[in-house]
Amino acid sequence: MSKLLEGKNAILYGAGGGIGRGVARTFSREGARVFLVGRSEAPLAATAQAIAQDGGTAEVAVLDALDEAAVDSHVREVVSSAGSVDVSFNLISRGDVQGTALVDMPADDLLRAVTNGLRSSFLTARAAARQMIEQGSGVILHLNSASGAGAMPGMGSTGPADAATESFMRYLAAELGPHGVRVCGIWTAGVVETLTTEKLREVGGPNTPDAASVVQMIAGMSVLRRAPRLADVAEVAAFLASSRAGGITGTMTNVTSGLVLR
Repeated sequence: MSKLLEGKNAILYGAGGGIGRGVARTFSREGARVFLVGRSEAPLAATAQAIAQDGGTAEVAVLDALDEAAVDSHVREVVSSAGSVDVSFNLISRGDVQGTALVDMPADDLLRAVTNGLRSSFLTARAAARQMIEQGSGVILHLNSASGAGAMPGMGSTGPADAATESFMRYLAAELGPHGVRVCGIWTAGVVETLTTEKLREVGGPNTPDAASVVQMIAGMSVLRRAPRLADVAEVAAFLASSRAGGITGTMTNVTSGLVLR
């Protein structure tokens, strides 16, 4: 059986993070040539090393996905060396703030995640889309927590940021569809292997429960009685990026273990 992404060139922004690393390894295992992008070289190098240990190869570029010129230049470099951009997946962190009531939240804390998420998604998707239109094919992916599809107290800037990016991606799907380009998203939250107490408290403040407690809480609230695993997300991403998902665009795939039922 052929590999899902055989011969595909995939750019992964935020590839040094937990989900980014898992997705990059899965894409490589499925035959893609992966281009790892992020602001810090060390975590990108660690991802590339993990891919090498799996028997694959990866190329690393240190840049900020909020930098318009850098994003555009890098996509041109990928096309020059690889010939195409077949998949673009934005997984960068946005600076979300949770655990503070909206009426008590400074404007900058609310807008940071909205601005960073929308700007980086726009810049990375636009750069890829311009090339994909010429090719007549390609897949643009993004991920959020599904907070933009509902309303839960205490989610802070996450809901507005999710909603803004998700809306942009649907409009982009409508414009790019006639050119053979698909735009898809993934909902997930509380991915077990990526949660640390430190990261949770950076977002939610010092009173946020520890990682083990959060995983237990998510499992208790989820229909499947477990939190999502990294493999759950990475395998769905590989499927969406492949031709086997050729009829899917403009929508989100729910990988929350039933934490969200939509």
